[in-house]
Amino acid sequence: MIELKLIPTFPQEIIATDEVGRGPLSGPVVVGAVRLYVENADALKALLKFLKPKGVTDSKKLTAENRLKILTKLGAHDLSFRKKNVLNLKGVDVSYVTWEMCHNTIDKENILAASLRGMKEASEFLSETEKNLTTVLIDGNMKLRWGTESSPWKEIPIVQGDSKSLLIGLASIIAKEKRDAYMKEMHELYPQYGFASNAGYPTKAHREALEVHGPCEIHRKTFKGVKEFVTT
Repeated sequence: MIELKLIPTFPQEIIATDEVGRGPLSGPVVVGAVRLYVENADALKALLKFLKPKGVTDSKKLTAENRLKILTKLGAHDLSFRKKNVLNLKGVDVSYVTWEMCHNTIDKENILAASLRGMKEASEFLSETEKNLTTVLIDGNMKLRWGTESSPWKEIPIVQGDSKSLLIGLASIIAKEKRDAYMKEMHELYPQYGFASNAGYPTKAHREALEVHGPCEIHRKTFKGVKEFVTT
């Protein structure tokens, strides 16, 4: 429960965020963010103890079946983009959102900048209190205000945060489940690329499909493995 070590003062608004989809050749990068407000350490501890036995961890370590089971147990059924949903878990209101940064934004800004901006926007969307009472837990080694003015809230990047923090782990599960579902929808439009099974990642079959068909609308045109097939 790394959260208890990193957040020494209360009351506190806590936001945890992670992204999924930096490596694919197509589709958006999808951010998951969760937000809660706790009056004291005991309330936070009770929530974390509730989440841990549910199996919450890094989404990459979970099967699709287990991810869905976790979200079902928590009541997180609605994963619509840019829509705030609220769960009451152990007496604590936990809001969450999924946030997409599309292939065009990725091509324009680069994948790192798009990912960081997505996490920043999702966090700001959920925040409901004064920023000096807010701590943002971020998966990775970079702050969300990277390259801009100092952040008005406290930001704590955590390398492998989706494995170390239950709250970041939950954000990663939400993001992963939403992105996979979205790419299955895209498979219906572009079945030749196998998005339902590869989620846009550069599998052998996906690369071969690019060689035959060229990129589709949602491919990231600046990415190696795609840009070679872009015609002007």
